[in-house]
Amino acid sequence: QVTLVETGGGSVQAGESLRLSCAATGSVFGTAAMGWYRRPPGKSREPVARMLRTDETTYADFAKGRFTISWDKAKNTADLQMNDLKPEDTAVYFCNLDRWDPNLSTYWGEGIQVTVSS
Repeated sequence: QVTLVETGGGSVQAGESLRLSCAATGSVFGTAAMGWYRRPPGKSREPVARMLRTDETTYADFAKGRFTISWDKAKNTADLQMNDLKPEDTAVYFCNLDRWDPNLSTYWGEGIQVTVSS
Protein backbone atom coordinates (compact mmCIF):
# COMPACT_ATOMS: atom_id res chain seq x y z
CA GLN A 1 0.00 0.00 0.00
CA VAL A 2 1.13 3.55 -0.74
CA THR A 3 0.13 6.77 0.99
CA LEU A 4 0.49 10.14 -0.71
CA VAL A 5 0.32 13.44 1.17
CA GLU A 6 0.22 16.77 -0.61
CA THR A 7 1.43 20.02 0.94
CA GLY A 8 2.04 23.58 -0.21
CA GLY A 9 -1.37 24.67 -1.43
CA GLY A 10 -3.01 27.94 -0.56
CA SER A 11 -4.34 31.22 -1.89
CA VAL A 12 -2.27 33.53 -4.08
CA GLN A 13 -2.75 36.44 -6.45
CA ALA A 14 -2.55 36.06 -10.21
CA GLY A 15 1.05 36.08 -11.40
CA GLU A 16 2.43 34.61 -8.20
CA SER A 17 3.96 31.18 -7.66
CA LEU A 18 3.31 28.13 -5.53
CA ARG A 19 5.22 24.92 -5.04
CA LEU A 20 3.29 21.77 -4.25
CA SER A 21 5.00 18.79 -2.70
CA CYS A 22 3.92 15.18 -2.51
CA ALA A 23 5.43 12.72 -0.06
CA ALA A 24 5.01 9.03 -0.81
CA THR A 25 5.29 6.48 1.98
CA GLY A 26 4.71 2.76 2.23
CA SER A 27 5.48 0.24 -0.50
CA VAL A 28 7.02 2.65 -3.01
CA PHE A 29 9.46 0.12 -4.47
CA GLY A 30 8.62 -0.37 -8.13
CA THR A 31 7.21 3.13 -8.64
CA ALA A 32 6.94 3.71 -12.38
CA ALA A 33 5.74 7.30 -12.46
CA MET A 34 4.57 10.19 -10.34
CA GLY A 35 2.35 12.99 -11.43
CA TRP A 36 -0.11 15.72 -10.64
CA TYR A 37 -3.74 16.11 -11.61
CA ARG A 38 -6.25 18.80 -10.79
CA ARG A 39 -9.99 19.24 -10.53
CA PRO A 40 -11.22 22.77 -11.20
CA PRO A 41 -14.53 23.82 -9.64
CA GLY A 42 -17.43 22.11 -11.40
CA LYS A 43 -15.15 20.17 -13.73
CA SER A 44 -13.62 16.71 -13.97
CA ARG A 45 -10.15 15.82 -12.84
CA GLU A 46 -7.52 16.46 -15.50
CA PRO A 47 -3.83 15.69 -15.84
CA VAL A 48 -1.32 18.44 -15.18
CA ALA A 49 2.15 16.89 -15.34
CA ARG A 50 3.74 13.47 -15.12
CA MET A 51 7.26 12.14 -14.81
CA LEU A 52 8.34 8.59 -15.63
CA ARG A 53 11.12 6.84 -13.79
CA THR A 54 13.25 7.53 -16.86
CA ASP A 55 12.79 11.26 -16.12
CA GLU A 56 10.66 11.70 -19.22
CA THR A 57 8.03 14.35 -18.53
CA THR A 58 4.69 15.24 -20.04
CA TYR A 59 2.67 18.38 -19.42
CA ALA A 60 -0.82 19.52 -20.18
CA ASP A 61 -0.88 22.36 -22.66
CA PHE A 62 -1.94 24.85 -19.98
CA ALA A 63 1.04 23.82 -17.84
CA LYS A 64 3.76 24.07 -20.48
CA GLY A 65 6.16 26.90 -19.78
CA ARG A 66 4.65 27.68 -16.37
CA PHE A 67 4.70 24.46 -14.36
CA THR A 68 7.65 22.15 -13.67
CA ILE A 69 7.46 18.69 -12.16
CA SER A 70 10.36 17.15 -10.29
CA TRP A 71 10.78 13.79 -8.58
CA ASP A 72 13.34 13.03 -5.92
CA LYS A 73 13.49 9.24 -6.12
CA ALA A 74 15.72 8.95 -3.06
CA LYS A 75 13.24 10.87 -0.90
CA ASN A 76 10.11 9.61 -2.68
CA THR A 77 8.82 13.13 -3.13
CA ALA A 78 7.40 14.80 -6.20
CA ASP A 79 7.07 18.56 -6.48
CA LEU A 80 5.12 20.78 -8.80
CA GLN A 81 6.50 24.29 -9.22
CA MET A 82 3.75 26.55 -10.53
CA ASN A 83 4.68 30.00 -11.81
CA ASP A 84 2.63 32.84 -13.25
CA LEU A 85 -0.54 31.40 -11.77
CA LYS A 86 -3.86 32.39 -13.29
CA PRO A 87 -7.37 32.38 -11.81
CA GLU A 88 -8.20 29.43 -14.07
CA ASP A 89 -5.54 27.42 -12.23
CA THR A 90 -7.83 27.41 -9.21
CA ALA A 91 -8.48 23.75 -8.43
CA VAL A 92 -7.90 20.90 -6.07
CA TYR A 93 -4.55 19.39 -6.99
CA PHE A 94 -3.93 15.67 -6.56
CA CYS A 95 -0.69 13.74 -6.40
CA ASN A 96 -0.62 10.48 -8.32
CA LEU A 97 1.70 7.48 -8.26
CA ASP A 98 1.81 4.47 -10.58
CA ARG A 99 3.53 1.35 -9.29
CA TRP A 100 4.20 -2.15 -10.56
CA ASP A 101 3.11 -4.66 -7.90
CA PRO A 102 3.25 -6.69 -10.26
CA ASN A 103 0.29 -5.22 -12.11
CA LEU A 104 0.19 -1.47 -12.56
CA SER A 105 -1.60 0.11 -9.61
CA THR A 106 -2.47 3.76 -9.24
CA TYR A 107 -2.54 5.66 -5.97
CA TRP A 108 -3.93 9.10 -5.19
CA GLY A 109 -3.45 11.69 -2.53
CA GLU A 110 -6.44 13.36 -0.93
CA GLY A 111 -5.84 16.59 -2.77
CA ILE A 112 -4.91 20.12 -1.83
CA GLN A 113 -6.64 23.37 -2.66
CA VAL A 114 -4.99 26.04 -4.79
CA THR A 115 -6.89 29.30 -5.19
CA VAL A 116 -5.71 32.08 -7.49
CA SER A 117 -7.36 35.48 -7.26
CA SER A 118 -7.30 38.12 -9.97
